[in-house]
Amino acid sequence: MLKLAKRFFCEEEGQGMAEYGLILALIAVAVIAVLGLMGDGLKDIFNAVKDKLVVPAG
Repeated sequence: MLKLAKRFFCEEEGQGMAEYGLILALIAVAVIAVLGLMGDGLKDIFNAVKDKLVVPAG
């Protein structure tokens, strides 16, 4: 029983993929938070660019 418990806690197979998944999730949360905070500012920038674009007469 003790050997089984040691093997369970010492097994590292698959650990790397879980860590990459956690890092990816953290990055996704950070990007969503930053875009949420900058939402109105980005909207204003894109609207200013849109207003400066001229539709060619055709």
